[in-house]
Amino acid sequence: MTDTLPVAAIQYQPLDGGITANAAEHVRLIEDADDHGARLVVFPELSLTGYRLDLLTDSDSWLMPDDERLGDVREICRRTGITAVVGAALRESDGAARLASVAIHPDGSTETAFKTHLHGQEQELFTPGEGATLIMVDGWTIALALCFDTSVPAHATDAAAAGADVHCVSALYTRDEEHRLALHLGARAMDNRMFTLLANLGGRSPLGESCGLSGLWGPDGFALKQAAGTGTEVVPCILQRSRLAKYRKHTGGPSGGAAV
Repeated sequence: MTDTLPVAAIQYQPLDGGITANAAEHVRLIEDADDHGARLVVFPELSLTGYRLDLLTDSDSWLMPDDERLGDVREICRRTGITAVVGAALRESDGAARLASVAIHPDGSTETAFKTHLHGQEQELFTPGEGATLIMVDGWTIALALCFDTSVPAHATDAAAAGADVHCVSALYTRDEEHRLALHLGARAMDNRMFTLLANLGGRSPLGESCGLSGLWGPDGFALKQAAGTGTEVVPCILQRSRLAKYRKHTGGPSGGAAV
């Protein structure tokens, strides 16, 4: 267990060209995050394709288990020691369709988180998940969530009760949702005495133009660091366990509910 955890939220504007083109750009950005010392790198929702649900009629837009198109991403994670969380439409071995975050660890193993609170057309395309997936990075417990999950307080509260230190949200927040974004990420952090991280999809999608603001929030609910614009940007930050201890010591745990 480490006292600090260097992380990077990747605000990402997807490229045309599907999974192959975007996987190559993911490798470049993981290398960039490695230059900042990151041990955990988080990409936005559907980072490997962009939020283009219309493209999912093409089987090539779906990620498969052990997909060879992520070979270079696995290799950069192995070489740098970074755990990278990427976003994709995932077709499971049993055929289930998932809106997923895929955590790729340095040893080549993967873990998946599935969006629980689907909305709009997503409900027609995907099978929902059942809450946050917890992964471990350097002794820190990381909860993975996707977009609308963070608007449902119980999703983060359940993760905190299970021991989460960081709630990582891969999302798409669009222009004019800046206040909503700040409330969601700040409240989830403060209410549950944990850090929150947002990787927001950059650029433009069928839902509108991104509002940017990818970054990190502390257990006091205040933003620690955020992206400057709305395009692709690496937002590094070092999380300190002592900050968690400061707010947890009077509550007996990560979701004690005492006022800050």
